[in-house]
Amino acid sequence: MLTDLPNVLTLLRIASIPVLVALVAMRAPMSDLLACLVYIAACITDYLDGMLARRWKQNSDLGRMMDPIADKLLVGSLLLTLAGYGRLPYGALFAAIIILLREILVSGLREYMATQRANLPSTRLAKWKTAIQMVAIGFLLAGDSTGALLGLTKVPVALIGAVLLWISVGPTVISGWGYLMAGLARMTGRGGSVAGASAAPGRMR
Repeated sequence: MLTDLPNVLTLLRIASIPVLVALVAMRAPMSDLLACLVYIAACITDYLDGMLARRWKQNSDLGRMMDPIADKLLVGSLLLTLAGYGRLPYGALFAAIIILLREILVSGLREYMATQRANLPSTRLAKWKTAIQMVAIGFLLAGDSTGALLGLTKVPVALIGAVLLWISVGPTVISGWGYLMAGLARMTGRGGSVAGASAAPGRMR
C-alpha cells in the first residue's frame, strides 16, 4: 500500500528533489551545506525503504516500481541542476551525460521487458554504480564553498566529487551493456540473463 512506511520513505525522497534544486539555485555556502545534508537524508531513505520492505515483508509491485523511479529522478534532476549552474567541473559534465543516457536506455529496456512479461533484474555492479554516484553527487552538492565554510579549505571537495562521478562511469557503462545484451537476447528470442544479477528478493534498482 502507498501508506506503508517503505513507500512513504520513497515518496519523501521524491519530495526532497524540489528542495534540493532550490537550495542549489541559491548559490550560497550555507545553502550548499544544507543541500548536502538534505541529500544525505534522502540517500538514507533509499537504504531504509528497501531494508524495511524486506524485513517487514512489505515488498510490492508499487514499491518495486517507485524505488528505481525515485532514484533516477533524484540523480537525473541533481545532475541537470549542477550542470545548469556550472557545478560539474573537470569534465564531469560528460560523465553526467553518459550516466543519463544509460538511465534512459535501461528505463526503455525495462518498459519493453514488462510488455513481454519479463524483467531486468538488478545486478550487484549496478548497485555499486548507484552507491558511487550518490557519494559523488554529495561531494558535488557540497562543493568547495562548503569545505571553506567548515574550515576545510585544503580539501578539494569539488574535485573529489568529479573524480568519483567519472569512476562511476565504468560500472554504469558495463552494467548498462549487460542490460542491453539481455534485452536484445529477449527481442531475438534467445532468452538470456544479466550477468551478476542479484537473486535476493526486494526492490529492483
